[in-house]
Amino acid sequence: MIVADEHALTAKIIDHPEAKDAAMKVLVGAEQGWQDYVMRVIELDPGGHSPAHVHPWPHINYMLEGQGTLLLGEASHAVQAGAYAFVPSGTFHQFKNTGEGKFRFICIVPKAGHK
Repeated sequence: MIVADEHALTAKIIDHPEAKDAAMKVLVGAEQGWQDYVMRVIELDPGGHSPAHVHPWPHINYMLEGQGTLLLGEASHAVQAGAYAFVPSGTFHQFKNTGEGKFRFICIVPKAGHK
């Protein structure tokens, strides 16, 4: 069992050549007792983005703060705090910060999808 505050965690830079100004905090995963999934907070600075990529697992996202876009396949969707999205397995996708402040969102993936 865990009860904590994510603001006490230090975000780790996402080390990927196609990511820009992106960081991640792991909230719940195997170390906290959730063996099969990982819940993370992704933070994108203004102008930042995740890599444009595809993978064989789905993920669930809930936007916490700021505004951005989510590219799903060939369609770009405006998202902001309160929005949520399900990204199916095998779907090309990318998050971008389009606002002036941080864009933060929860991302839940199977443990195979966490690196």
